[in-house]
Amino acid sequence: MVAADASRREFLMMTGAAGVASAMLGHSSASAQQAGGEGWGDAVIVNALGGLSNPNVIRNDVDSAIQRGVRRRRQLDERTLADAHASGLTAVNCTLGYVAGEGDPFEVSVSDIANYDQMIRAQSGDLVKVLTAADILNAKRDRKIGIIYGFQNGAPIGDDLARVDVFADLGVRIIQLTYNPANKIGDGSMAPQNRGLTEFGRQVLERLNQNRVMVDLSHSGQNTCLEAARLSRQPISISHTGCRALTDLPRNKTDEELRLVAEKGGFVGIYFMPFLDMDGSVMAADIVRHIEHAVNVCGEDHVGIGTDGPVTHIDDLEAYRERLAEEVAFRRRTGIGAAGEGPNTLPFALDLRGPTQFHRLAQLLQERGHSRTRIEKILGTNFVRHARNVWGA
Repeated sequence: MVAADASRREFLMMTGAAGVASAMLGHSSASAQQAGGEGWGDAVIVNALGGLSNPNVIRNDVDSAIQRGVRRRRQLDERTLADAHASGLTAVNCTLGYVAGEGDPFEVSVSDIANYDQMIRAQSGDLVKVLTAADILNAKRDRKIGIIYGFQNGAPIGDDLARVDVFADLGVRIIQLTYNPANKIGDGSMAPQNRGLTEFGRQVLERLNQNRVMVDLSHSGQNTCLEAARLSRQPISISHTGCRALTDLPRNKTDEELRLVAEKGGFVGIYFMPFLDMDGSVMAADIVRHIEHAVNVCGEDHVGIGTDGPVTHIDDLEAYRERLAEEVAFRRRTGIGAAGEGPNTLPFALDLRGPTQFHRLAQLLQERGHSRTRIEKILGTNFVRHARNVWGA
């Protein structure tokens, strides 16, 4: 979910509930360290779509940021960094650039890349830009958080295929072909026609393959997903989704889509979003259920996690709900919303959030009888394998 050009998580970072308490920083970090003590501290954890933000920080410039379709990247605060480290997170695909709203998509995206570059330089002791699969493993070794640059819409490419080259040269490693509506590349999950790729979209797909940029089919319509998976010369990903066989909503993927992506050597990340339950009240058990279904369809070598959220805990849930209702209304007005989201649906599982979420998920899977090797694959090594196949070592 996205507000203007920013990802949902960036929106909530800008407009979240007030009151960051130093006591909460100590509490959340201690909790995550305790979870790491359960035996998963050495695991490589890659969030195939997430973010680093503090949803408890107020940003006064949110209205103008939405209107302009631009945002300014500031340094991450101490709590965000502490929680990310304590959670065991190794790397995360962060949404950069234009997704929807005002502003020139290309200019907004290039500016955002520059802002991220500046942020990583300023906080190089904690963060590192990921360009290869080896960078993820090196981040784990060096106790840093790897930042993977990703787009959630191919709109910044415009009509110019050469822009794919530009973005690849700037370090963008993942490009999602569509958001929920249709664009010049193909139909999104909420486009009623459910067409496949356009002719231009096929050319974009080929150019992405040439540049070894990971093709992401999250948010795509079914026929767009199937056609892209068949045509791509490299394995593709669905970084954040659920299983439509379990919850029949457009943002989730059918078994046909999941199976084809896996057969082509790709990667599927399961999110922690309300689309995992028809009522929108997602719990940890729902996430486990969708992961298990994806493993049954795709095999254990092709499934991971893409939470679509940060790791920092929300202090004031009621204030958060108010801001969330504002965002859902905005998304409806601008036509970028999806079936299954609403003012009363939370974009996370109430019993699986905060810095303990990854280790707690591992524990739940272990209790269900999954082997340590399989759990480590789901937590991150499947994504590393996929990245190595696409980006190189």
